[in-house]
Amino acid sequence: MTFPALRRFAPVFVLAGLGLGLAACSEQKPQGSAPQAAPVTVAKPQVKQITDYDEYVGRFTAVDLVNVYARVSGYLDSINFTDGQLVKKGDLLFSIDQRPFKVALDQAKANLQKAQADVDFAASDLQRAQTLIEDRTSTAISKQTFDQRLQTERSARATATAAQAAVDAAQLDLDFTQLHSPVTGRIGDRKVSVGNLVTGGTGGTNTNTLLATIVSMDPIYFEFTYDEASYLRYQRLAKEMGADNKPITVYLALIDDKGFPHQGTLNFVDNRISETTGTIRGRAVFANPDGTFTPGMFGRVRVPAAEPHDAVLVPDVAIGTEQTRKFVYVMQPGSEPQVPQIKYVTLGRQEDGLRVITSGLNKDDLVVVNGLVRIRPGAKVIGKPEEPKPAATAPAGEGTAAKPAN
Repeated sequence: MTFPALRRFAPVFVLAGLGLGLAACSEQKPQGSAPQAAPVTVAKPQVKQITDYDEYVGRFTAVDLVNVYARVSGYLDSINFTDGQLVKKGDLLFSIDQRPFKVALDQAKANLQKAQADVDFAASDLQRAQTLIEDRTSTAISKQTFDQRLQTERSARATATAAQAAVDAAQLDLDFTQLHSPVTGRIGDRKVSVGNLVTGGTGGTNTNTLLATIVSMDPIYFEFTYDEASYLRYQRLAKEMGADNKPITVYLALIDDKGFPHQGTLNFVDNRISETTGTIRGRAVFANPDGTFTPGMFGRVRVPAAEPHDAVLVPDVAIGTEQTRKFVYVMQPGSEPQVPQIKYVTLGRQEDGLRVITSGLNKDDLVVVNGLVRIRPGAKVIGKPEEPKPAATAPAGEGTAAKPAN
């Protein structure tokens, strides 16, 4: 075939080549297939007996708080403690110059001795008069003289009694120059230095000199307030549980504690509700052997709000968020693959690495506990069962669902 003839058939060859190429491409392209179901891990919620608690913020207070005032006036002679140290009941804290009080005591004792001597003389004189007046044959003493000697003896005894009281008062003043700790606790800083004149007497705290303050440390109180509705709920709960006279265990956490590791007992509820705040004061007592708690320190306390009951718990990773609502994915057992269903839930507190579900979930539901990121709307997934891990033993006050305080 000549070249011009080939030129006439060139378009036919090009079209045939394009057709073969398209056919080849069509033969090599794989057929389209449906997306594979993503695997997820499913498990039933853990079921555990818990107790609901209300949480309140409160403050520690000392069982005993003592302001040490001067009982007598005088110059401060010595201070026998270091500011802030722990003192025991009976420890000597302050000494006031004793010399004037020793002089006053000696003088009072001397007056007592003179009064006792007068009593002895008057008693002897009265005894002689008694003997004479009983002798009816004698006229050595008249009835008037006898009465005078009797009066003298009685007056001498009264004077002796007053002298004894003066000795006791002088001894008391001398004792008051030594101020001892009335309680065991931690003493604050000294308010007066040695050499200063301190004022005592019976004028009261407005005139007496404050020397120091002592607070007891062990045990220690924790005070908090709660509203009237909670008070009524606790009263009903106590009657239902028959715990009117039983100590109620409470748990406490400091600002740096994880959980509520400190255990105490509720030992007092006030006898009236405040008219201004509508709250009532409660008080718990805690052991404090190492002095961790300090009066004025803040803390959080948990008070039982309901009887123990069963609750369902799931891992936090199984919980999704839709705006302000929380949800979990659940699946039907024995049907694979399937589209997981959403259940909206109400969350409780977190404990033992799990989250308490207060409503919206049953203990028999099969929950997607791992692989939420693989779930797409309307897409099917394959659930792989996983045995739930046993919950770890919770520390004191843990393992319970906290109910928000009203």
